[in-house]
Amino acid sequence: MKWIEWIKPGILDRYIIRQYFVTFLFTLCLLSIIAVVFDISERIEKFISKNVSWWEVIRDYYLNFVPWINSLLFPLYALITVIFFTSRLAEKTEIIPMLGSGMSYNRLLKPFIIASLFFTGIHLLINHIIVPNGNKIMGAFENKYIKQGNLIRKDRFIHYYVQPGVEAYIQTFNSYDSSGTGFQLRKMEDYKVTSLLTANNIHYNGKTGKWNLSDYEIRKWQDSKEEFELFAGQSIDTFLNLEVSDFVMYKNAKDRMPSAELSDFIKKERKKGSGITRSYEVELHRRTADPATTLILSFIGVCVASRKVRGGLGLHLAAGVVLGVVFIFLSKLSLTFANSELFNPGLAVWMPNIIFIFLSYYLYRMAQK
Repeated sequence: MKWIEWIKPGILDRYIIRQYFVTFLFTLCLLSIIAVVFDISERIEKFISKNVSWWEVIRDYYLNFVPWINSLLFPLYALITVIFFTSRLAEKTEIIPMLGSGMSYNRLLKPFIIASLFFTGIHLLINHIIVPNGNKIMGAFENKYIKQGNLIRKDRFIHYYVQPGVEAYIQTFNSYDSSGTGFQLRKMEDYKVTSLLTANNIHYNGKTGKWNLSDYEIRKWQDSKEEFELFAGQSIDTFLNLEVSDFVMYKNAKDRMPSAELSDFIKKERKKGSGITRSYEVELHRRTADPATTLILSFIGVCVASRKVRGGLGLHLAAGVVLGVVFIFLSKLSLTFANSELFNPGLAVWMPNIIFIFLSYYLYRMAQK
């Protein structure tokens, strides 16, 4: 089949792919070392003051810190990599003979696209699975030794939507023994309360997954009539779309969820009608949009660096830095819009990639062929 023949690399393809891999891994290792050195210089006093072993620091923190920081910089690594070794090919007048021998520019792009697709797949795996799981371990380490304020316990005046139009309120809650006081369950229709269940005490039974309400009463309103039932000294078990884990949260909890878990959380909160899913949706879209950027910036890097120009590698790297800065600016701006109510979160997150796709097409049309 044609697509199998297209994928099968030739001698030139293997040469370019090997150069891509070697340069990318060198860039990744070099910048990872720099990032770790800067982070150690910032946190070493806390490590020493907490009397934590270096093995624990390396195992629980830095082995997870490195994938996290690299996941953020992956697209820039790809851009720098392609510009660096492609510019050297152009400077040594290796690209001109290729094109002069009748090779099409599209054929020249083939090994770059293959290598970029490989690293895009790696980036997807890192973003959706490896980094979130690593963040759980790194986050637990930070909570213990660096940032003790990351754990948030909701224990007073708590409001939660358990399903659309149904709101649960707990005056006080103790997450250690899963009990609370001052419970109310309000059901509303057309902005009016139609029923209200109140209980003096509430307790979660982990074995049955039910909530026990004691000393409770029920009020209902219909056609300007009120019904009232009092159950003093009695208790009832009921299911609520609410768990004890909802009362204990971490800052940036979305960063600690693998994508499958994050998707389930979004579905669960949508069923509740809680309206808190936007930042989680943005994070889910970002995990796919960033790897796509790796492919786009690689393509742009080839179009920019394959032309032999006066100034050579320095000029190409300067152009790469400018493109990287512009992309980072657009990414931060898009995240701001994505977390607002003005734009669709998916469209806002993908907007920098959409803009750079048009830019890549323009550079492709203008590339030396």
